[in-house]
Amino acid sequence: MATAQIGRGRNSVRLRRYNERLLLQVLRRSGEASKADLARRTHLTSTAIGSIIQSLEASELIVYTGRRTEGQRGQPATLIDLNPKGAFGIGVRLDRDTIETALLDFGGQILARRVHDRILPSPDETLKLVQADIEEVLKAITPEERERLTGIGVAQPFNLGAWLRELNLPNEDFRAWDEVDFAFELGEATGLPVFSENDGNAAAIAELFYGCGREFDDFLYLFMGPVIGCGVALNGDCLRGVTGNAGDIAVMPVPPSRLASAQAPAHKWDMLLSRASLNALGRHLRHMGADVTSHADLERHIRAHHPAVEEWVEDCIDALAPAVRSALCMLDVPVVVFDADVDGGLIDLLQRRLAKALADNAPEAREAPELVRGSFGSDAGAVGAASLPMFFSFSPRAEILGSVTRSIEDMRDAD
Repeated sequence: MATAQIGRGRNSVRLRRYNERLLLQVLRRSGEASKADLARRTHLTSTAIGSIIQSLEASELIVYTGRRTEGQRGQPATLIDLNPKGAFGIGVRLDRDTIETALLDFGGQILARRVHDRILPSPDETLKLVQADIEEVLKAITPEERERLTGIGVAQPFNLGAWLRELNLPNEDFRAWDEVDFAFELGEATGLPVFSENDGNAAAIAELFYGCGREFDDFLYLFMGPVIGCGVALNGDCLRGVTGNAGDIAVMPVPPSRLASAQAPAHKWDMLLSRASLNALGRHLRHMGADVTSHADLERHIRAHHPAVEEWVEDCIDALAPAVRSALCMLDVPVVVFDADVDGGLIDLLQRRLAKALADNAPEAREAPELVRGSFGSDAGAVGAASLPMFFSFSPRAEILGSVTRSIEDMRDAD
């Protein structure tokens, strides 16, 4: 019986933690609210809400913003909101051609960042560079605020040393990245907790925590970067899979491209990343004589409606639409969130073409998904990385509630 009593105590702590995160989520999604609003939206009692608010106020995660006067009878209700300075997260985004470090506050605002547009150097050199960048961005907050750091998020493509031929990156230095646990090394160097995800999952988590997750708990997230990234949101959490690669649409098999700039695939099928990626767009522009060395160059040609852009868009959607339809058949989510590392009109163009292709080819008894533009654009990588420690520290994820349920079942068995 003593074991059961201990279990009940732990269960109570888990349930309280879940309810605290649930209240924070309501405030994140709806903005300022009164205690009565929070009780109604969380289905918790007024007593429970009062106790949780006291705890969150003591932790400086919430602030009182004023009183509601419009349409109010009796004493005006006190309004509560998230405290942007209540917590901070550091994000490190690593890509094959970019290193980005950013500091994010609890309200989702980027306070400082450092960006290096360069081919990713060795892990040792990158570690030194990122450490220096972390110290630089931390200058944006006070020593007292540094005590509220939730940790560091690292977002990077898994298997950085793979697919170099398809990405026109014959740099053998990338192979070293498949032998190192960069998140562990960064944690050892900084003494801070480090949360690591692939870049698609991290950007999907940013949408869940600060973006489209305010309206949707279930969606497929697509990000057109140097390589197309993808994440899956189910029941307000990110689907990871056994190796963390759930939703890795980039390696989905597709027929070879018909563009003159395309490389011949190594096998019968090509991979989606060879056709649906900014790398493929840049390659086709260069094949057509355009000067492309940066994302700014890509945007310039997109805005100028370079003929090569239209040719690539057609080829991209021809491969992307059936890949997305296949993913939707497996996942059964109603929404596709689409974003990209560059714009200049490209995001809206791809979104329109993808929506039309999905609608035109929707199977009988299946509707086309709702397509929604992503919230962060080129900031998605940085916000995604910095969201990781926030998400794991403050999101009411199903696994927390699941652990409560399992504890209750265990206690029943013990009794």
